[in-house]
Amino acid sequence: MASLICGSLAFDTIMSFEGRFAQQILPEQLHILNVSFLVPHLRRDFGGCAGNIAYAMRQLGGTPLPMATVGRDGADYLQRLHGQGISTEFVREVDDTYTAQAMIMTDRDNNQITAFHPGAMMQAHVNRIAARPDIRLGIISPDGRDAMLQHAEQFHAAGIPFVFDPGQGLPMFDGAELAHFVALATWVTVNDYEGQMLCDRMSVTPAELSRRARALVVTRGAEGCDVWEDGVCTRVPGVQPAQVVDPTGCGDAWRGALLWGLEQGWSMARCAVLGNRLGALKVAASGPQNYTVDRAALLREAA
Repeated sequence: MASLICGSLAFDTIMSFEGRFAQQILPEQLHILNVSFLVPHLRRDFGGCAGNIAYAMRQLGGTPLPMATVGRDGADYLQRLHGQGISTEFVREVDDTYTAQAMIMTDRDNNQITAFHPGAMMQAHVNRIAARPDIRLGIISPDGRDAMLQHAEQFHAAGIPFVFDPGQGLPMFDGAELAHFVALATWVTVNDYEGQMLCDRMSVTPAELSRRARALVVTRGAEGCDVWEDGVCTRVPGVQPAQVVDPTGCGDAWRGALLWGLEQGWSMARCAVLGNRLGALKVAASGPQNYTVDRAALLREAA
């Protein structure tokens, strides 16, 4: 069984600011904002939601199929995916642009400021989804606007159950468009900030939203996550990481565990337990795709 992962492949430039953003940004001066942050630590990682989710699934032994676009500088990423045993069958190269780039700055409280250049991601809609016997699940994670809209329709038409994970792409859509995504999707996942925005734009409560899909999951960082099913909320406690090194890609690791658990036929609550544990492992490592997993031990802990 394979899962089709629609989203971005991106290069992440990750910088560490040793202070606190709150001490550098004056709320009363936002109209003339002009700040500079000294970032003594910088690295470049492979990232993007599709790549990060695929990496997490592969760590668990799954068969992820990322569907994405890369630019003329994407050869290293393709080689990286091949080296991880991840198929690039649905990754298209676009010659006249760069691969998506994320510039992420993290302060000492793990707050983040991100600048994102979409590049080839804006042409992700050229990829099309069709029914195939080995593709049993899918996910729509942040991607080009047209790609997210069209892929949701294509998943539904192909009869492939999918997770709607709007993430940082959520502000691109109005309430009616978001309601249509939810109507087509089988499951919905958001973090707490995105969950509030989603409910506000759709003019619903989380309980009401959960009745429109099989389940709604709201992740809450170290606090764990809320699993909403048919209007009832179950809190799944968080997992304390061995150390807090870098939160980048934690949510994607969680979603990779979710897809793998759904492939196994697990309950949403059990999927969330696995997601919280995998997320904690990711937080303890630098970069979104540099952690390793003792699969047998992790699955025992999530039993």
